[in-house]
Amino acid sequence: MVRWRAVVPVVAAVMVAGLGAAPAAHARPAEKVVYLTFDDGPSEYTSKVLAILGEHGVRATFFQLGVNIKENRALTRKVFEQGHSVQNHTWSHPDVRGLSWPAFRRQVLHTDAEIRKQTGYTPQCLRPPYGAVDKRARKRAAALGKQVRLWTVDPRDWARPGSKAIAKRVLANVRPGGIVLLHDGGGDRRQTVAALPKIIKTLKARGYSFHRLWCG
Repeated sequence: MVRWRAVVPVVAAVMVAGLGAAPAAHARPAEKVVYLTFDDGPSEYTSKVLAILGEHGVRATFFQLGVNIKENRALTRKVFEQGHSVQNHTWSHPDVRGLSWPAFRRQVLHTDAEIRKQTGYTPQCLRPPYGAVDKRARKRAAALGKQVRLWTVDPRDWARPGSKAIAKRVLANVRPGGIVLLHDGGGDRRQTVAALPKIIKTLKARGYSFHRLWCG
């Protein structure tokens, strides 16, 4: 499994109090819908996340790393077979802004190939690691048939602030059409797993439904 030092996403500087809305997610706020997304898997925590989602009848989106899929192919199949969306988070979690065009293509297309082997479809969403994206990266993504999808709520679960803090940050900042960034890989994700039932139950009580991202 790929592991790396925690890096604050570049979009954090424009987020409300560091935790609120980033402008690049492109969610539609018309309905009381929320999108739960999980980055950096699959990993040992993916099955735990799936069990909670299944218990509550919730569908989510998993932005997976190609290198982790290669090591956990059965988990990617399990995510897909349980009705979730599997999308592209690059092969090895680089800052794509610094990549050459051939390296960018390899990062995206090799991950596409791994996802396609396990699901039968080619993802159309790309989430650049760290939320690091610029005009050139967006043009390159489009050239490969991808729409960039970031998030509107970042509880910084990757920093492990505690399960209560993760849930509180999500619930304080989510809005209709919101895209919530969580992690099922890249490190110890026990706090994220522990926070998830509270997040789901509270959002359901507020009248939210849970949708998946497809970018089709």
